[in-house]
Amino acid sequence: MTDNTIVLYRPAGPEELALVRQSGFRRWPPRLPEQPIFYPVTNEAYAKQIAIEWNIGASGVGYVTRFHVLASFMARFQVQKVGGDIHTEWWVPAEELEELNDHIVGLIEVIGEYRDGGSGE
Repeated sequence: MTDNTIVLYRPAGPEELALVRQSGFRRWPPRLPEQPIFYPVTNEAYAKQIAIEWNIGASGVGYVTRFHVLASFMARFQVQKVGGDIHTEWWVPAEELEELNDHIVGLIEVIGEYRDGGSGE
């Protein structure tokens, strides 16, 4: 993309990915009431770890997505370190997700698919 965007990654299960697909790979679905924060992560390695360790266990498959958001929008949020060096993520309040969607540049891309017993990369 450009210097005006930030690359974000997000692990997703099949239900969330189906909703992204329905949007033409342009928008993330609204959070559920028990999900007050949208957590895209800052790097592919962390997204892959979550997809394998959480999404496969929950649904048998985990996907890693990549998307670009205008840097001017993301400047309002701080990167949060939640574990080791690769465990960094953005915390976007659910009520700001629609605005984040409005600032996505290009499409949400699926860059990895992981299943129990192997990957389909």
